[in-house]
Amino acid sequence: MSSHRKAPPSCAIVIFGANGDLTKRLIVPALYNLARGGMLPERLALIGVDHNDKTAEQWRDGLRDFLAQTLAKSGESIDDKLWAPIAQDMIFLKGDFEKDETYSRLSQCLQDIDGKKNLGGNVLFYLAVADRFFGTIAGKLGEAGLVRETDGRFRRLIVEKPFGHDLESAKALNACLLRHLKEEQIYRIDHFLGKETVQNIMALRFANGLFEPIWNRDRIDHVQITVAESIGTEGRGNFYEKTGALRDMVPNHLFQLVAMTAMEPPVSFDAEAIRAKKAEMFRAVHPLGLGDVVRGQYDSGLIGGQQVAAYRKEENVAPDSNVETFVAMRLLIDNWRWAGVPFYLRTGKRLAARSTEIAIRFKRAPYALFRETPVEELDADWLILRVQPDESIRLRFNAKRPGPTMALESVAMDFKYKDWFQQAPAVGYETLIYDCLTGDATLFQRADQVEAAWGVVEPVLESWADTPPRHFPNYGAGSEGPTAANDLLARDGRTWRAIK
Repeated sequence: MSSHRKAPPSCAIVIFGANGDLTKRLIVPALYNLARGGMLPERLALIGVDHNDKTAEQWRDGLRDFLAQTLAKSGESIDDKLWAPIAQDMIFLKGDFEKDETYSRLSQCLQDIDGKKNLGGNVLFYLAVADRFFGTIAGKLGEAGLVRETDGRFRRLIVEKPFGHDLESAKALNACLLRHLKEEQIYRIDHFLGKETVQNIMALRFANGLFEPIWNRDRIDHVQITVAESIGTEGRGNFYEKTGALRDMVPNHLFQLVAMTAMEPPVSFDAEAIRAKKAEMFRAVHPLGLGDVVRGQYDSGLIGGQQVAAYRKEENVAPDSNVETFVAMRLLIDNWRWAGVPFYLRTGKRLAARSTEIAIRFKRAPYALFRETPVEELDADWLILRVQPDESIRLRFNAKRPGPTMALESVAMDFKYKDWFQQAPAVGYETLIYDCLTGDATLFQRADQVEAAWGVVEPVLESWADTPPRHFPNYGAGSEGPTAANDLLARDGRTWRAIK
């Protein structure tokens, strides 16, 4: 993770799935925002590959129209000076991802554009496609010689989640990718790691003498990590029925937040040093039992004053579906820093609010000093890292309320990104794409991380396959999840923070 912004080398970006939602909503807007910050390569070509019948002009104009509509929502219009370096060399190739002919034509296209623009033979391949094509496309690129790095040129591959659906499929995908590419060529992207607050965890811990000395079992009582969504399946019932909340969110998003919070200090900010510490942390996670995990499925209820349907009434969802839309778990890390400190994780759809936060609860101070005062119990101190919707860091601590008696109240100090920094518009992919262009793999998962994370949840998946839930649906839309999730903390004498 570099401390300064260097100009990425000239290259071609090849997007498989060029007409997909990901390309329109995130990749192209991120490239536009990088242009706004002067962080695109000096010479760039954008090549789209998909099965649709389109000309380069139709593809370019369609993306421009979508970007214009997006910018209009915030009162902006497209700046043609920023759009020009993206649009000037956009090529569209119609092709079947499974046919050799597609890759022969792509190879010729890359040669032609490189000869025209002198891109140095550098190519970034982006797999913005359904995960069933990941292995196929990587294999075809390898067979066509398109990922071979020679004469100082780079060939890199961006892979979106999911990285498998269980431990076996994750290992199979990694084996397939590594047959054709070296590990340092593979960038497994998780958009959560593009959030400023998530990246700031390392700065908070390792760049300040205040926090790291108390970042351990001696001072921390427990950690709560919440990724709550108020939306439902948004028409993606077919996907969700095969996936569920655990597969969709835990081995990637939630575990990446755990890793950033719990990893040991690396010897440097070198990508491999950081990724090694993350993998080490996953290997220290205590095996999960069924009693450590709660699952739920939402019923009908009120969200923002509007009645919403139960999960089983959603489009493309089975009327008797046993797929979970909520997961909570109690995680223990068996190492010197965290032994005995539980990490409570929860994620779900149709919850009370959209909120992602890491909340660190410190141990209470001794009560003896306050025995003869009206103070019956001290509130614990909290450090709350809010990832979305409003990126911020809050420290809650006890202070004396004005007056003649020793009455304490929990107060807060807040740091909000929007108040302190001038933040450029962003969709969350800018840093990640920029890092791919410059070859910085710090924020990307390595094969051993992926497999270690799946290894943690594999016993749960196997147990759930043998024991279908008996009481679905078990929480109302607009609530904070099933009561069993509260019991998970209550048996340890703790409670969840409110979702808001």
